[in-house]
Amino acid sequence: MERSFIFYLLLLLCIFSFADAGSIGVNYGRIANNLPSAVKVVQLLKSQGLGRVKVFDTDPAVLRALSGSGIKVTVDLPNELLYSAAKRMSFAFSWVQRNVVAYYPSTQIEAIAVGNEVFVDPHNTTKFLIPAMKNIHQALVKLNLHSAIKISSPIALSALQSSYPSSAGAFRPEFIEPVFKPMLDFLRETGSYLMVNAYPFFAYESNSDVISLDYALFRENPGVVDPGNGLRYFNLFDAQIDAVFAAMSALKYDDIRMVVTETGWPSKGDENEIGATIQNAAAYNGNLVRRILTGGGTPLRPKADLTVYLFALFNEDEKNGPTSERNYGLFYPNEQKVYNIPFTVEGLKDYKDSRSSVSGGQQVTTPVVGGVSKSTTGNTWCMANQDVGKEKLQAALDYACGEGGADCRSIQPGATCYDPNTIEAHASYAFNSYYQKKGRDIGACYFGGAAYVVTQVPKYGQCEFPTGY
Repeated sequence: MERSFIFYLLLLLCIFSFADAGSIGVNYGRIANNLPSAVKVVQLLKSQGLGRVKVFDTDPAVLRALSGSGIKVTVDLPNELLYSAAKRMSFAFSWVQRNVVAYYPSTQIEAIAVGNEVFVDPHNTTKFLIPAMKNIHQALVKLNLHSAIKISSPIALSALQSSYPSSAGAFRPEFIEPVFKPMLDFLRETGSYLMVNAYPFFAYESNSDVISLDYALFRENPGVVDPGNGLRYFNLFDAQIDAVFAAMSALKYDDIRMVVTETGWPSKGDENEIGATIQNAAAYNGNLVRRILTGGGTPLRPKADLTVYLFALFNEDEKNGPTSERNYGLFYPNEQKVYNIPFTVEGLKDYKDSRSSVSGGQQVTTPVVGGVSKSTTGNTWCMANQDVGKEKLQAALDYACGEGGADCRSIQPGATCYDPNTIEAHASYAFNSYYQKKGRDIGACYFGGAAYVVTQVPKYGQCEFPTGY
């Protein structure tokens, strides 16, 4: 009882001490045929105290409705326009005039998202991203709006090569020179920030047997210590965000800020979408709002107060994909809340997370921090961390294939996984064999910091990595 009272007292102190610590916004998607008018949506946003909104286009009805509302707006230049914006400065200038200048400043446009998750776009528009960002910014410069309106581009966590542990966060190497370095240089030069879309739900859904639900939902849990930096993490969101911070730090961009442009949890899903319930969605989003508005950054960046946009404002009935895709909404189209959570510091005073029982996999006390993107199989694998150096990898490989009992026959000369004949490839195969034999226990993929868990099947040549024994 005494501990609970102290926790509650500290929470109240946080609420009153860090009222302006972070900021909550919402994504206003419109892939539906039953949504209220834009005018009603703006009234809804204001009634809920939501002062920031992100839209996925520049629909005139929406931007006009937001005029005079005091709500700060992030608009989007869609992926299909990246080519034109990159190739023709005249197009970029005309686009800014039609879609920004025509509404600003009555509509408080504060940022332009140039594309969205471009690296996973099947149309392969990555090479046009940086030129498009620069041309849109140059248009703002000509119109003297570059100081007021920032340019960035949301990235998915799949842009990371590794995210576990957080300290090992690294961007995919094929994107570093052509995209990430010039993008981060641009963000630094223009005083902008990196936009990141982060979904702990995907990691939990794919690995519910090894990720604690309490850890995924910001509830009280033992946490997990990152072996690389010694920091203890108490929620998966912080761990994912710090993996991106670590990736930027590895490239010497510690000064770049971050905005989380999408995060959320579905209230309904298909039978195999573990954890997609109203109770879990309410806990994730409600506890996230409390986490952001009561101040403090992440363990790695404790002073980096975050702006976070919840996904999404409404359930959208015309979205493709699994059931979850149509059930991320905070509101039904009739403007009724799907579940009751606050969006303001004032609302937090009466907020309490309702711990309802939910179905899911076995819950363990020490959670996996990984999960850079959704696994299509629900499996996890163990990979070698090349950053520790060849000597440490070799020692760990010797242990795995020796007293560790890993099945290393496939990486012997002439065997199916001998090629490529590199210490990293061989160590990854051996580490994964050990990890799978140990039932994918989180402690089985460590090897003194020489290994980490991934949710996408590893590929080295024609070698197939086992998923269980």
